Amino acid sequence: MNNTTQLNIVMFTNTFTPHVGGVARSVENFAQAYRKLGHRVLIIAPEFDQTPVDEIDVLRVPAVQKFNGSDFSVALPVSGLLSSKLDEFQPHIIHSHHPFLLGMTALRIAHYRNLPLVFTHHTLYERYTHYVPGDSEKMQQFSIELATHYANLADRVFAPSQSIAALLRQRGVKTEINVVPTGVRMSQFENSAGQRFRKAVNIPKKAFVVGYLGRLAAEKNLPFLSATVAQFIASTRVNTAQRKKHRGEAHFLLVGEGPSENPIRRIFQRAGITSHLHMAGILNYTELADAYDAMDVFAFASKSETQGMVLTEAMACGVPVVALDACGVREVIIDSVNGRLVRRENADAFAEALRWVASQPPLKRLSLSLAARKTALDFSMSNTATRALGHYQNLCRERRTGQAKNYHHLTRVVELIKIEWAILEGFVSAASHSILQDNVGQQESTGG
Repeated sequence: MNNTTQLNIVMFTNTFTPHVGGVARSVENFAQAYRKLGHRVLIIAPEFDQTPVDEIDVLRVPAVQKFNGSDFSVALPVSGLLSSKLDEFQPHIIHSHHPFLLGMTALRIAHYRNLPLVFTHHTLYERYTHYVPGDSEKMQQFSIELATHYANLADRVFAPSQSIAALLRQRGVKTEINVVPTGVRMSQFENSAGQRFRKAVNIPKKAFVVGYLGRLAAEKNLPFLSATVAQFIASTRVNTAQRKKHRGEAHFLLVGEGPSENPIRRIFQRAGITSHLHMAGILNYTELADAYDAMDVFAFASKSETQGMVLTEAMACGVPVVALDACGVREVIIDSVNGRLVRRENADAFAEALRWVASQPPLKRLSLSLAARKTALDFSMSNTATRALGHYQNLCRERRTGQAKNYHHLTRVVELIKIEWAILEGFVSAASHSILQDNVGQQESTGG
């Protein structure tokens, strides 16, 4: 198989449009890039509320909506429903974006059809166990072990960053790991209009805008970020000498939705600066580009990422980034060149990094912007898609020469899932019983 051979690629993902999140956008971006290069892509994803009706080469499977109060849709992995579609599609390679639910379906299909399986380790799953009933250290450790076992069942693992690749090896992943970040669709940001967006959301033309884009959820460390940005904004209002260094008072632009929205509002209310907080909600692609372009600096405090996708998107608009040092972040930010990398989670240090960006003279601000754009070009979608396709081609050649993966560990993984499910069932049963008893007790005490 040479580099010009068309590949039929099947991607299994537990999150996809219209859900807003890094994995969904990664799958969509890669699929578009592969198709543009002449390859076919079939996406297997859960049903979501408001799923588009005109999707092409997307097969939706039944799912539980808004799992545990989150904005996630949990797919019901029924591989039998997929057989006829896969027979028609004739896949060359299976690509799984999760180690559970539809990821297990992908594993079974790759095994039974003798196809190479690629697994992208998008997520530090132990940072997301608060979405699962019975969240505990045991659940966090289980999620690590499950992802590690799954990675060792794959024929190739894609890590979004070098630091994640190193972490996976440390955790015991023996499968070959390739670093393949999700690229930036540079064309999306070519005609952005930041001033137009500022006007639409009532941000003063000369304000210094700190921005954030992403889900407003607990794992993004938004209480720390919001409190720190509020501290920075307050300093630009009360210190006249400092304000002269800025182009105006500072404002905070938040793009996204999620459960952290009200806590963020309360932080700004307590600081008395609610007029400096602008929540734009979920935006379409054109509006996203305009929102990035409306920012003077992008602020990021998440420690749960495997890759800073939003960082490179901001940089595509020439926006420097201030972020906490973490996996997936340190590969993007070059301190004092295209932003600031804050080494420890300290509010004063983070606020000072924001002040450093805001106080730079015009020539240095231009240098930061140009360096940011150069970083984004290095992470362009065309570069990363070409890299991934090269790995696909190599795997297909290896499979034809008989180097099939040994799946004897599959039983162990399935047993792990059965055991943990039994624990969860017990937890839910006990919780339900406790609630029922409380209700009975309340009724008896009130004579109901």
